[in-house]
Amino acid sequence: MNKKYIYAGIAIAVILLLIFAIPKYMTGNVTASGAQISGDIEKIEIYHFHGTNQCYSCITMGDMAEETIKTYFSNELKSKKIIFGHINGELPENYNLVKKFGATGSSLWIGVTYKDGTFTKEENVNVWYKINNKQDYMNYLKNIIENKLKGE
Repeated sequence: MNKKYIYAGIAIAVILLLIFAIPKYMTGNVTASGAQISGDIEKIEIYHFHGTNQCYSCITMGDMAEETIKTYFSNELKSKKIIFGHINGELPENYNLVKKFGATGSSLWIGVTYKDGTFTKEENVNVWYKINNKQDYMNYLKNIIENKLKGE
């Protein structure tokens, strides 16, 4: 075989390695799901707010959120980069958290605390439309959380 082709093949292999493999290891903070974590984010809080008496849909929505987070973001849970909880909004000890998020009734809220001290929050109402398809729900919420981790 011609040495010119061997050197060209090696050069192409090195270029492909530089393009696809090395950046993944040099960028630093990668989540369990593979999403890059923005350096601006301190933590993400995800809460399933509910009342004392919950209907089947409310329980399902919260359980699927918990399963999604435990399945795809276990490392972030352990490191406290992501915090998840089921919060009974009717209990007095949860008053400050309910007030912080503005939760009224059964809902799923995602709050992001940035390293500069700012805080944003949003209720995700779309999860309600996905509770009849567990995999669709999990894929949807996983994507939302990955985007939040990337600072989007």
